[in-house]
Amino acid sequence: MGAPKYVLLSYDEGTEPIGEYGHERTWALCEDATDLFADPPPPTPERYELLGCAPEGELRAALARARADGSAPLGRLALEPLDKGGGGEGEWWLEDVRVVGDRPCAHDLSLRDVTVEGRPSDDNLYGQPQRPPLSPGYRLLGADGEPWGGCRVLAHVQEDGPEPLEPPVRLLGCSPRGALRAALDVGEEDLGHALVVRVDSSCRPLPPATEGELRAWIPSARGPGLVDLALDPWSERPPLAAREVGDLWDEGRPAEPGRWAGCDIDGRRHWLDTALARHSHGNPDRPPGTTYHLDGSHITDLPGFFCALGEAVNGPAGYFGRDLDALNDCLRGRWGATTPVTLVWHTTAVARTHLDGTPHAGRCPPTFDELLAFLTERHVDVRLA
Repeated sequence: MGAPKYVLLSYDEGTEPIGEYGHERTWALCEDATDLFADPPPPTPERYELLGCAPEGELRAALARARADGSAPLGRLALEPLDKGGGGEGEWWLEDVRVVGDRPCAHDLSLRDVTVEGRPSDDNLYGQPQRPPLSPGYRLLGADGEPWGGCRVLAHVQEDGPEPLEPPVRLLGCSPRGALRAALDVGEEDLGHALVVRVDSSCRPLPPATEGELRAWIPSARGPGLVDLALDPWSERPPLAAREVGDLWDEGRPAEPGRWAGCDIDGRRHWLDTALARHSHGNPDRPPGTTYHLDGSHITDLPGFFCALGEAVNGPAGYFGRDLDALNDCLRGRWGATTPVTLVWHTTAVARTHLDGTPHAGRCPPTFDELLAFLTERHVDVRLA
């Protein structure tokens, strides 16, 4: 067989010892895989009824547009449950809301029942909001707190449909061994629970891993004694960005700086995962007072900053934090540097433009100046070059 790109590991915890890849026993080395990587589908809008609604402002205008055009975008909508005295009790958000219809309220013809589609915000602290006892309903607000009226009841319309069918992961050109080889030889149908790990040319694992159930096998066209295996994933498939990063690390840790620069923000996050997994913990920290040079040419987002910082401290494909909490830990030592340090940041205009000027949904990353303040508070003397 050719050089393996994937390793299949047993995943029966407690029944097999730790093996050569840091998990359980190796069941197969495989030349390739299909349908292992896939981006999740875009979230499907959910449908809600705002019952007993007295629309105001932009919600009223969107209703008029929806009656003329069939539907109308509304944007971000907040529902604030009211207590029995009419006071608010926190906000619950719907994102990307679209008004899709309205009708007279059956219980009060002066009000409307409004149908909207949207998705609950990731920043919501709880599920669908519930009215407290004796509550008159909900206050409706726009993205900047502008009043859009109120409604008495929020109803989530369940739209049950068939789950989309996903193809199994196919592991191609596999050389089975151990318990899997024995199971195939006797025609065992239950092949077990396994873990798929991508490896580089030296057979060192690259994150992330995918677990699932082995369902079937056939002889492989790639050579005598090889098999193709079908695995139904139990965990979410790694995104396409993980495959892109795996290709960049395929020959081992990259020796050239900036190989991460062409990745999008998701790819850069996976680059940081891989750099962390490959970080060598046995090397001593360089002494306090060391100067490091940060190439800011490609710092267009926060993950890009950490990719560049890892290389500044620990060389090409190095790691020195993946978020502010991890960076705080790294600055305490045992990750390559000991404070106080000097960081010469080259080409700062790129980061200042992108970190300060890119809109974000939900919680915002730190601005350029906030990032500088974070570093300064932790004894990093940042010099802008």
